[in-house]
Amino acid sequence: MQVLPILKDHPSPLVKRSVTFGIAALGTAVFGVLDLPLPFLFGPMAACLIAALAQAPMQGFGQVSVAARTILGVAVGASITPALFVELPKMAASILLVPVFIILIAFVGVPFFRKIWGFDEKTAFYAAMPGGLQDMIIFGTEAGADPRTLSLIHGTRVLIIVTLAPLFLTLFYDAELTNPIGQPARELPVHELLLMVLAAFIGWKGGERIGLFGASILGPMILTAALSLGDFIHSRPPREAVLVAQFFIGCAIGEKFVGVTWGELRRVVAAGVAYVVVLAVLAAGFTALVTSVGLGRPVEAFLAFAPGGQAEMTVLAIVSGADLGFVISHHLTRIVLVIIGAPVAANLILRWSGPRS
Repeated sequence: MQVLPILKDHPSPLVKRSVTFGIAALGTAVFGVLDLPLPFLFGPMAACLIAALAQAPMQGFGQVSVAARTILGVAVGASITPALFVELPKMAASILLVPVFIILIAFVGVPFFRKIWGFDEKTAFYAAMPGGLQDMIIFGTEAGADPRTLSLIHGTRVLIIVTLAPLFLTLFYDAELTNPIGQPARELPVHELLLMVLAAFIGWKGGERIGLFGASILGPMILTAALSLGDFIHSRPPREAVLVAQFFIGCAIGEKFVGVTWGELRRVVAAGVAYVVVLAVLAAGFTALVTSVGLGRPVEAFLAFAPGGQAEMTVLAIVSGADLGFVISHHLTRIVLVIIGAPVAANLILRWSGPRS
């Protein structure tokens, strides 16, 4: 099925982005009127996903979307206070489980994609790794994997986990997704708002200049953490900014499926959906372990080991009132280990599994 045939005849970037924005705004409005949870995240995500599958002429917002992620970096950095460092030793045992979690995912995920779904070795490996979406696509493409397949697999992973995580939080952990996401901008000191803006921009661009992975989140996070520890900032970004971040993150998730074919839906996206079930079982096991031995509370443990995107899990941690430091420290550990270890592990595994003379 094709929609908006007139617009499809004039697919300029401006027109495509205007369509994307309009569809996302409509989704936000519908979710708001129906009083559904997280309308600024799930509204754009659902609307853009439906429109993408209907072949609407859509395009992402490029650097605007990247800039929106800096808001979440500032939010995480503002949560890094002296009190958090007091809690770090308590998190250490739980964080040490993250490498075990990654190794199990690799041992299960690579054969899953290779033997059940018939992916080649390189694509199977990078599809299985629970790292950042863009990082896995870049590393996998450089290694010779199929970038389109990787994009759809990781896009599906993030989409389903972000969609189901709130249901799990409310049904199984009795979490309320009504925690205030921030104070209105008018209630925050002007000098703190300016410091946040500077931390977001300088951290992002400075991080990119030095080659920091995930610069749009980690750069602002590091600078804002320094300001928080230095007693210059005492609150998270304003509510309006966090809503803007949710909006563009939702757009980006749904827009990832633009141009998907029925063949890709049957094979690649179906493989991604099945793999999420595998990941959910592993994550549930680690959540139960962390909770049962008293290393963390159920909501924090669930969000810490849910292999979704760092930005998306940050949003869910904020709205659920979870300990943001606990959740993000685990995700940062996972992403750092995957980014550093994936290329090395891929070379070793592929060399070992390759033909022997």
